[in-house]
Amino acid sequence: MAAKLAEDIVSSHDDPEAPSPSSRKRSLNQIYREPWFQICLVSFISFCNPGMYNALSGMGGSGQVDSTISANATVATHACTAGAALVLAGSLYRYLGPRLSLLIGGWTYALYAGSLLNSDRTTGGGPFVIAAGALLGLGAAFFWVAQGTIMITYTNDNTRGKAIGVFWVVFNLGATVGSLASFGINYNSKSGTVTDSTYVAYIIIMLFGWLLSVFVCSTESLSDNYHGNRISQESKTFNWTNLKSTLIETLRIVFNWKNLCLYPMFFTANAFYSYQQNAVNGETFNLRTRALNGALYWIAQMAGGLLMGFLLDLQIFNSRTRAKIGWTVLFVTGMAIWGGGYRFQLWDDVRLQQGLKQDIDYKTGSEYLGPMFLYFFFGAYDSFWQAFCYWIMGARSRNPVVNAVVVGAYSALKPAGGAMAWRINAEGFSAMTQFAMNWGLTAGSLLVAIPTVLTIERGDSVGIQTNAT
Repeated sequence: MAAKLAEDIVSSHDDPEAPSPSSRKRSLNQIYREPWFQICLVSFISFCNPGMYNALSGMGGSGQVDSTISANATVATHACTAGAALVLAGSLYRYLGPRLSLLIGGWTYALYAGSLLNSDRTTGGGPFVIAAGALLGLGAAFFWVAQGTIMITYTNDNTRGKAIGVFWVVFNLGATVGSLASFGINYNSKSGTVTDSTYVAYIIIMLFGWLLSVFVCSTESLSDNYHGNRISQESKTFNWTNLKSTLIETLRIVFNWKNLCLYPMFFTANAFYSYQQNAVNGETFNLRTRALNGALYWIAQMAGGLLMGFLLDLQIFNSRTRAKIGWTVLFVTGMAIWGGGYRFQLWDDVRLQQGLKQDIDYKTGSEYLGPMFLYFFFGAYDSFWQAFCYWIMGARSRNPVVNAVVVGAYSALKPAGGAMAWRINAEGFSAMTQFAMNWGLTAGSLLVAIPTVLTIERGDSVGIQTNAT
């Protein structure tokens, strides 16, 4: 019997149709270079890094009793991202590429989670959390420019919405799983803060995602299924001539009028979070319910991203009509959801005046259901907003150099808006003031974006000549 087994093994190696190690290696290399594989890979990396960060933030105060420290750290994060995304990450993307950009940025998420663990175990850890938040902001600039450029450039006009939907599902699955894990770990907690094991689990997952970045490849290495522009090797040479050209190109892209009309939407994209996560979730519910709400919020993000991606990929309409459909969905649902938020805030203001704070549990029934559904729709609307922003950026260019700059502007302006909103939250402005600011920014920025929405064309380009081929 052993002899027969050995004979079978030998004959299998002699079989000319059996795949050789070299052919298997080529097959894996082909899969690795597929644009959709890269999109799925960067989505999973995002699951591990910003997805886990969102899980922490979504619990209200990053799982701390005093949300002021986390609010100030988030201000530092957003401010540093705003400063670095356009000036450094967007402009230098052609030289660094997506792999190095992700490696530069990914490890800072684990550092921030570690600072929260340190703050939970020691007194006076607030300055370290804020410093780690600032460093995270620098890293996040490189991370999000690389992620966004891959997502909108490695696809085409008929698949971009699907790519955004896939990313939003995988990315927010990280926050969903993290929130559910925190819900289970802290189910019987009475302390008001998450356990040390919660932070340790986040750190391990974040570091794993960071290591996966070594498998990301740039446009020049993609297979023939990629139909966008590729960055030429000559333009990636780091010298004064190319740096001067990069600066001129960056300024032309940044100040293009169609991009200028989108900037208020970009600025508003992260302004929602401080009010929703701290004023609504953090101030209204107890710890385990905040974690449960966080999971529901990110589940809503997944559903919303898929829905908006589906609408924006409807091939029975041209690109301009799809842009109009996306804008209309944002305006109608935005007015409805923020209108419901106004009724909630009136109700919650009365409760706060009575001294009721962080007291509602998910088992309280009808008192919980209304605010829970509102928080769910807040999550869905955020995914509508960001999916549309990404889609309209990609609809205007297939050039990775151009898109990196525009994504850099997006990655700079949205944390700038977030920093403003988190600072207002940290300064103790009333929840109603924060609510009114968010509703006003939503309506105003959508109106300013109309000229760009109305001028979207299939294959539209900002008209910038670059050294991409």
